[in-house]
Amino acid sequence: MTASFCVGGANAADELTLQLKWVTQGQFAGYYVAKDKGFYEEENLDVTIKPGGPDIAPPQVIAGGGADVIIDWMPSALASREKGVPLVNIAQPFQKSGMMLTCRKETGITSPEDFRGKTLGVWFFGNEYPFLSWMSQLGIPTDGSDGGVTVLKQGFNVDPLLQKQADCISTMTYNEYWQVIDAGIPAEELVVFKYEDQGVATLEDGLYVLESSLENPDMVDKLARFVRASMKGWAYAAENPEEAADIILENDATGAQTEKHQVRMVGEINKLVNGSDGKLDMSAYERTVDTLLAGGSDPVITKKPEGAVSTAVSDKL
Repeated sequence: MTASFCVGGANAADELTLQLKWVTQGQFAGYYVAKDKGFYEEENLDVTIKPGGPDIAPPQVIAGGGADVIIDWMPSALASREKGVPLVNIAQPFQKSGMMLTCRKETGITSPEDFRGKTLGVWFFGNEYPFLSWMSQLGIPTDGSDGGVTVLKQGFNVDPLLQKQADCISTMTYNEYWQVIDAGIPAEELVVFKYEDQGVATLEDGLYVLESSLENPDMVDKLARFVRASMKGWAYAAENPEEAADIILENDATGAQTEKHQVRMVGEINKLVNGSDGKLDMSAYERTVDTLLAGGSDPVITKKPEGAVSTAVSDKL
């Protein structure tokens, strides 16, 4: 009798779909670890993890009913909210930003003032907002005019730096920076400017749901169990980075990831999660909003958001 009850209980697990911001990689280790280690199962959850990619916009996926929870950067989420997708931040596993500009030392750039007259590679699709805000605060035009910078629309690779089409490019501490190193440019020939150090960092990799999800007490309970199990996954990844990287590789259907790169990525990602309990630091939220509003003539958001964050889930942790 007992066995049949167990089977019945397993079948009754609550289903939840998570849409990632990007492809299966160490950036999302906590979620894959939570699934692999049975942490979701312990919370009576059956979680489906959907990888992202260059053609997948998480806000569009959740708006269309394709996910219950998405991972997105706050600039993108707040911009989507202002455009009518009622996204709400329910948890913030990443405490720090991994974004930076990586420059060749031979360009003579030693400080942000030296950007003037240079060509800088910038990602778009919502990732440009922190950069534009930073330049606005420095008083550096981004239209290629005298005393300004020329912005090169950068693909999701490091080619512009390797081929010297740009003096600096956008990189993440956990990904593209190491692609530059692996391509043969040693760290001593590079200069990096971390957004975190420049005081213009915006929050990345938060968990977002639609407002309507928070109106249902059962869904709020389900989301709290999801966040709790996910943070347990992140804690495990911090303690066991190599095992976490192996779990990522097992889940990478493309076969594109390498063990060396994933182990390194998990190590760098753990620094950004930084022992987080998943709760949003409101001062970091305010800083993100202020940075986005300071984007000059073309700010990412035009007014302070209302209702963009909720503690309904984190209060239950």
